[in-house]
Amino acid sequence: MKIQSFIFGFFLLALCMACEKDNYAPPASQLRGSVVYNNQPIGLRSGGVQLELWQPGFALNRKIPVYIDQDGSFSAALFDGTYKLTFVSGNGPWIVSQDTILLDVKGDTQVSVPVKPFFIPKEEKISVQNGKVSAAMTIERIDNSRTLQNVGLYVGTTAILDNINNKQRTEVTAATIGQTGGPVSLEVTLPASLSSRDYIFARLGIRVSGVNEMIFSPVVKLELK
Repeated sequence: MKIQSFIFGFFLLALCMACEKDNYAPPASQLRGSVVYNNQPIGLRSGGVQLELWQPGFALNRKIPVYIDQDGSFSAALFDGTYKLTFVSGNGPWIVSQDTILLDVKGDTQVSVPVKPFFIPKEEKISVQNGKVSAAMTIERIDNSRTLQNVGLYVGTTAILDNINNKQRTEVTAATIGQTGGPVSLEVTLPASLSSRDYIFARLGIRVSGVNEMIFSPVVKLELK
């Protein structure tokens, strides 16, 4: 009888603890931000680059991964408090201007995270005609610590588009491009699976030597009909 009472009491205690745990309020504050250079968002591969959030003094002190969208924006649902926003070493196509950013999160909080890219695309032009996508851009060097590896034109059927998520692509090496600072032109011929559609998407990308993730121009929608 005593054993049964003990088991029943233990069950009630576990049930109460579970209910208490389930009754915890979820994070109510929203952190929103962008990774920027000269106050302009950086174009990336969606989910390819991440930041890390840490809450100093929190008992578990576990990192909260924050993945950056292709337009350079990110968001996270958090409890109010002070956080450290840190970079993952070598993860982005840039030099980090500061290793750690302290954030006071209370309610909806906005933040801009400054970085210094090695190169950026400028004066991008993308068009389609007679079943071909033509693109041009100027590559501006921002930092001399790394060299240009290649540039690419990427075409797809959705607005989520990069060097991995695409249906058609062309890339040229730095040796083919020559000096940076001048215009670079690329072109792809659309296969029937793409040319028969009502519209497609395209964007340009720049790869730096020794860095996995590329920097991209904004995605553009191209009407075919």
